[in-house]
Amino acid sequence: MHTVLVTLLIIVSIGLIASVLLQSGKSAGLSGAIAGGAEQLFGKQKARGLDLVLHRLTVVLAVLFFILTLAVTYVGL
Repeated sequence: MHTVLVTLLIIVSIGLIASVLLQSGKSAGLSGAIAGGAEQLFGKQKARGLDLVLHRLTVVLAVLFFILTLAVTYVGL
């Protein structure tokens, strides 16, 4: 059981890393933060299309990551 959970954790981790790296940047570095990057922080621009799918996938994979991490810890005891 422990081996299955660790394998799933590795697969979810790789998927989480890939989904974060595939997302487009929200600002143009430091200049974007100074010149209005805060508007995006508070949700004035909504994600659309592929960005929306990647955002939702990232949230799902992050939740799975934490659940699997707790499960691996619990089973490992």
